Order: sequence, then structure tokens, then C-alpha cells
Amino acid sequence: MSEQTMLEIRNFSKSYGGSHKAVDDISLSVNRGDIYGFIGHNGAGKSTTIRAVVGVLDFKEGEIFIDGHSVKAEPIACKKITAYIPDNPDLYENLTGIQYLNFIADIFEISAAEREEQIRKYAGQFEITEALGDLISSYSHGMKQKVAIISALIHSPKLLVLDEPFVGLDPKAAFTLKEIMHGMCANGTAVFFSTHVLDVAEKLCNRIAIIKKGKIIASGTMEELTEGHSLEETFLEADNAENNTAA
Repeated sequence: MSEQTMLEIRNFSKSYGGSHKAVDDISLSVNRGDIYGFIGHNGAGKSTTIRAVVGVLDFKEGEIFIDGHSVKAEPIACKKITAYIPDNPDLYENLTGIQYLNFIADIFEISAAEREEQIRKYAGQFEITEALGDLISSYSHGMKQKVAIISALIHSPKLLVLDEPFVGLDPKAAFTLKEIMHGMCANGTAVFFSTHVLDVAEKLCNRIAIIKKGKIIASGTMEELTEGHSLEETFLEADNAENNTAA
């Protein structure tokens, strides 16, 4: 494993009962500074892979390493340096926004001064400072997503994992998140995120993998895969080629 590799997935498979594999023997690596897009149809295996990476989903087949640590053997070491933003954040709605963020900061043992600085910065960028004293139960989906994002960024993770991160965000918040992702990657953080919104992936990512029916059918740098075409054209071509092969 290269010193530049932050996330490595080796021969990962996952089945949900019976013999059908939701993910079938995939391998990929994400380097420091990468914004790596994981794209495919709904049900292609994106969320299953992501949930295994962040330790939410157990698996037997294959290995996943984060900064050289095994997700299976060293789950705490992996989680200390990873942040996960799910597509549908499940927060403690009986807490206020600031109580929830302080709770997360306590888990990651972040000092009072550092958490105050981080919360002030990100709450300002996402324009929710005035709402942090309100109960999360009163928040819209978009506001909950913003709190989930801030809670993920608060400990300055080395690996940021996002599942359809722009769903529910207004255009300004989506732009803010993209800018934050670029800034973090410039400082060596790796970003791995799933999406089926191809124009977002094309503008944001330097590397991508296309997954279909649990198998990676194409991967590489954006330039290698698109070769002057749009990502949409590349995706449809790869998808059609796989259909013809299967036929």
C-alpha cells in the first residue's frame, strides 16, 4: 500500500441472504488529496460499499484499509480519522443543534477552544448559527443535513465519506460544501463520495469508479475515462457495453 493511499478496498464482496451479491469482488484505492466519485444507478452497490468502509456494515469477504488500518481489525483507529455523512442523517432530535455538535466533539475529544472555532466557522459558512439553539426536531431536512455535515467536519478527518451528500441541500449550501471539500483535499484529506448526479461528479472529482450490479465496470482519472467526452456519455457507453457483454 502506497503512503499516499488513504482508503484501500481489496476484493470486497457483500451478500444479503442467498447467493446474490450486492457487491461483487471490488477493489479501488483513494489517495490523499483525491475527490473520488463512486457513481452508478440506484441499487448498484454504492451505499453497501460506503457503509462497509465506515464500519456500519459487517463483512466477511475482502479487506478495507483506512490510512493503513484494517476496518475489521482496528475499527476504532479507523473511525477516529474518518467522517461519514449519510444521505439521510439520523440525528438526536431531542437535542439542540449546539448540544448535538458538542456531543460529537466530546466523542472525538476535541478541546473547547478548537470546537468553538470549528463550530463558529462552519455554522457561519452554512448560515445556521442562529438556529443552533433550536431543537433538531424543528429543523428542515436541509438544516439537519447541514448539522450532520458540521458534525462530520468538526474533528478534521483524514478521510471524508459521503453518500449522496448534495441531496436536500439548497444551491448555496451545496456550493459551500464543494468549496470545503476542495479546501480539505488541498490539505491532504481524501474524499470518497457516491452520487448518481453525473454533472456534479464531473465538475468535482479527479478520479471516479462506475459500479453496476455490484461490479466496477470502469475506473480511473476523469481524463482517462472521459477522453474529451462528457461523464454522462462515458457512463452511458460503459453501461451499454456492460449490457451487451451480459447479453
